[in-house]
Order: sequence, then structure tokens, then C-alpha cells
Amino acid sequence: MRKINKILVANRGEIALRVMRTAKEMGIKTVAVYSEADRNALHVRFADEAVCVGGPKSSESYLRGDVIIQVCKDLGVDAIHPGYGFLSENAGFAKAVEEAGIIFIGPSPAAIELMGSKLAAKAAVAKYNIPMVPGTEEAITDVEEAKQIAQQVGFPILIKASAGGGGKGMRVVEHVGLFEEQMQLAVSEATSAFGDGSVFIEKYIGSPRHIEIQVLGDTHGNIVHLFERECSIQRRHQKVIEEAPSAILTPALREEMGRNAVNVAKACDYVGAGTVEFLLDENMNFYFLEMNTRLQVEHPVTEQITGLDLVKEQILIAEGNALSFRQEDLEIYGHALELRVYAEDPANNFLPDIGKLETYRRPQGLGVRVDDGFEQGMEIPIYYDPMIAKLVTFGKDRQEAIDKMLRAIEEYQITGIETTLPFGAYVLQHEAFVSGDFDTKFIERHFSPEVLERKPDEGADEVAAALAAMLMNKQKPATADAVALASENSTSNWRRNRTR
Repeated sequence: MRKINKILVANRGEIALRVMRTAKEMGIKTVAVYSEADRNALHVRFADEAVCVGGPKSSESYLRGDVIIQVCKDLGVDAIHPGYGFLSENAGFAKAVEEAGIIFIGPSPAAIELMGSKLAAKAAVAKYNIPMVPGTEEAITDVEEAKQIAQQVGFPILIKASAGGGGKGMRVVEHVGLFEEQMQLAVSEATSAFGDGSVFIEKYIGSPRHIEIQVLGDTHGNIVHLFERECSIQRRHQKVIEEAPSAILTPALREEMGRNAVNVAKACDYVGAGTVEFLLDENMNFYFLEMNTRLQVEHPVTEQITGLDLVKEQILIAEGNALSFRQEDLEIYGHALELRVYAEDPANNFLPDIGKLETYRRPQGLGVRVDDGFEQGMEIPIYYDPMIAKLVTFGKDRQEAIDKMLRAIEEYQITGIETTLPFGAYVLQHEAFVSGDFDTKFIERHFSPEVLERKPDEGADEVAAALAAMLMNKQKPATADAVALASENSTSNWRRNRTR
């Protein structure tokens, strides 16, 4: 047991604030690090102490592990919380932190390294008979050999980088004639992005759902799962909308996936908060995808349905405490949704739209949570991920959570940049999402930029799209007819007043 009195958060923005708020509630002092671009950021002002660690680029600041560790030594810091991204899954950094006598609030360097390699992870969990997507068990470098294996697995196949994520180093190959070119591209991209060109081959599951299981493990050998999150609404292989629980999992399947997730964690002696990701096919068969050895962006939806503070649990585990609950103590309460509010233009292929937050007013009310790191008048930096906030709603059931999210989107006022708010409104009113009949191909099948701009006289879907377009002042303006019809179909005085 080792009491933590001061934590340095090696991150920025909303996740830095998220960690600091819990630390403050626990009576723990906090230290912020920041780049020159973040000198006036909210997390810098919130922390008890703050130190500039370099220039605006991540490589000059937030990725400078040596500088961050020295700050800890200078300020008497007991522990480092890495958040997500940046150094959170860097085994070398975690090891250096431990060697400096500082607590790393996360898993062991060995677990990070093991699960950081998709091939090594698959090998480690094999003894637990975790369901796997058919494919290779080793890295492939010879193109001809790889081509033969791909033909044995059966096209279409997926070429994937062993290291990294976010869709980088990933190529879908529909037939053998395209294989060589796509493999070379995957290897090149993986080498450029991760410094590791190792790739492997898997059978391509064309229309999967992305289901992940939150796990917690302590230093006493206890590991539990905190149920699932549905993360199938994605653009460029990255999540935009998440929810918990999934709309389609049966209690039996939930229990089976949870048990397998716990076994994955056991395979690497996991300590702390982690997430085991699965693909679920149209026949409800699930396959192990990977393990993320950190807190996930979407962790708030799990907190909402369990009543647990995951950051608090991380800190307690890092101090050496045993989990205060068992698997049978955990239950699902209600339903939660999360919309990632990105500074992106959905009508322009979700390209980043960096600029100044000329207006920024958060939604409020029962069942609404906003995790952000910005305020009105601030600039969205070009150097980092364009996420502005995580908008989370909670209701007694899925429909209530959706209703609250639609109201919150309507109330959220942002001008100066384009955002994913109108996209969120479109998705939440789409029949496929409402019915639960969707997968990772939702955008490909159901969304095009035009749906945010159509005239409302083409049917109910177009009315919904016009309403979504009106939610933001700086979205491309709806026509006068669209404004009129949207107002007539709204019972909200606030929305009517916005159209005048």
C-alpha cells in the first residue's frame, strides 16, 4: 500500500480535467503539464500546479516522457495518470516512470507491451480459447506466402498492422489481384505510423458490430468486467457515438463476452482499467479484436450505468487497494449515450474545421453530462485531436437516453466552426439506429453530406435533417422553407425563437 498525495496528469483537455476533478474529490493535489499552445487551457488553470513542457507539437511537449518525469521529481509527485492517447500505451514510458520511483496509474509495462502487439495478444489469449477471427498467427513479410494464406482464408480479407490502431496500416482486399499492392501499402503505412511494418491477415467480417467490454483488475488477482459498450457508429474506423448497454446483447451473450474479456485480462495479469474489444457478426458470433490498456474515451457511459467512478477506481488500485466489489455485486442501471463533439464538418467528409469558438454554451439539465476542455472564445488548436467535448446522456431506458441526447444537441450552442452535432442528431433519429439494426457500416449505408442540406418537403427524414441543420448557427443554412417547416413541426419555443 502506498498513499498517493500528488498526481501529475500527462495529458491535456477534457481527460486531464476529468482526472483532476476526481483527484480533487479524493483530496489529492494535481499537477498539469502543458504545451505552449495550451498555456491558457482549462486544465492548466484547474490544477494546483502547472508546468510548460515544450512547444505546441506533441513531439515537443506531451510526448516528452523524460521531461515529464523530471517535472515529477522536481515537484514531489507520487503518481502519473496518462489519460488516453499520447504516452498512455507506451510501455517504455511506463517502465521509466516505475524506475524513477513514481507510480504509473495503469497496467504494468509488460502488459502494455504484450497487448500493444495484436499478434502477441492473440498468442497470449489462445490458451483461454478466446474466439478469434480466422487468419494468421504470425507476422507476414513475404508477399507470395501471404497471398497463398489469404486464398486459404478466403477473400475478402483484412491486412492489419500488428502495432497501433485507429485504422492505420489496415487494408481490405476484395480479391487476389489487388493483394500485392494493398499489402505493400499496409506495410508502408504501418512503418510510417508506428515504426513497425509487421502485418497479419484476417478474414474480413463485412458487417460487424463493435462491442467492447470494460474490465478492472487489482494487484490482488481480482478481475471483473463492467458490462459492454456499443461502439459501431464510426467514421474512418474511429468512434463517434457510443452507448451502454448494447441494444442487442442478450443476458447470456453479455455474460459470455464478459467472461471472455476477464480471461483476456488474466492472460496478461492485467492491473487497472482496460477495455477488451470484440467484433460481433450478423449471426451473433463474437471474435477477439484487441485490448486497449488504458482508460477509453467512452468510459463515461460505463460510469453512468454502473455508478462507478473509473478514475477513482484506477487511483485506488494504483495505491494497492483491492476492489471493493465482486462481479455478482455489479448491475446495469438505465442506459447511456455518448456523442463525441468533434470540430469536424460532416458535410465535408468529416474533415477537421479548426477555428475559434465564437459561441460556446453547454447543454444542461437532468441526465446530461458534458466532459470538455474549452470555453467560449478559445481556439481549437491544429496540433491535436479535434475533439471538443463528450456529450453524454443517461435515462431509465434507451429511448429516454436518446430523447435527452436530442434535446441536449439542440441546446448545445457552438459557432465559429463546424461540428459533429448535426450528424449526431441525424443518427439518433434514423430508423436503423432507433431500431438497433446497425453496424460499423452505418455511415457508408445511411449517411451522405446531402442529408444535412435537403429541403424538408421530401419526407419525414428530410424534416429531421433540416432540424439537425438548424441546431447549429454556423452549419450551412437551411432554406427559408426548411426553417418554416421545421418550426411548424417543433413544439420547442426555444427552437422557434432561434429561427426568427
